[in-house]
Amino acid sequence: MTNPANGWHRGSLVRARPLTSSARSITLAVPNWPGNVAGQHVDVRLTAPDGYQAVRSYSIASAGSSKQIELAIDRLPDGEVSPFLVDDLELGDPVELRGPLGGWFVWRPEQTRPVQLIAGGSGVVPFMAMSRAHHIAGSSAKMQLLYSIRTPDDAFFRDELSRASTSTQTTWHYTRAAPPGWSRSAGRLTTKDLKHETLLPVHLPLVYVCGPTGFVETVSRALIDLGHAADSIRTERFGGT
Repeated sequence: MTNPANGWHRGSLVRARPLTSSARSITLAVPNWPGNVAGQHVDVRLTAPDGYQAVRSYSIASAGSSKQIELAIDRLPDGEVSPFLVDDLELGDPVELRGPLGGWFVWRPEQTRPVQLIAGGSGVVPFMAMSRAHHIAGSSAKMQLLYSIRTPDDAFFRDELSRASTSTQTTWHYTRAAPPGWSRSAGRLTTKDLKHETLLPVHLPLVYVCGPTGFVETVSRALIDLGHAADSIRTERFGGT
């Protein structure tokens, strides 16, 4: 149910699966969920037995009118919310949610501009919603994803992103350890990498960048140096969870 006084929904866990050694996909059934646009996020509130409450925001990996939403949570050792959602939340357990939130960092099927998505680590989550919405809509707009992760084992949704049937082309970038036989050694994403692995400014793409603050700022500066217009770059940063 939704509390009309504060906009909070009550959902329950109906499905969960591991994504990496520290991350988990959780699907929540939310009877009064109004649906969400790809790229939006949600607040999750946990209440301790003594009444203490902690609220954190998470991007939504799903989109559309379904009454079920998928979140992908990466456990932070000193987090107040993420360790519980990754390690302790069990099927049927209740969760309080507020949302959907956000209207800028979104993609809608009626958009026709080419789209370049650039993710760092768990910043790929809102791009899963965009990629899925793009595929379901049968959009003819070109959509590419550059996914920067430390090692192959740190990839969220690897199997889904690797399928030939997806309408989003994914390019993988590894910063600490690359797979055997990879075409380049592991290292931080550079301006040269962005030039060769993303859509060029001449194509006038709308660029979305999501990840840790340092990653987002570095990538955004490099994109402007490459000639992308600042108003064509949309960013979202992840904080503590």
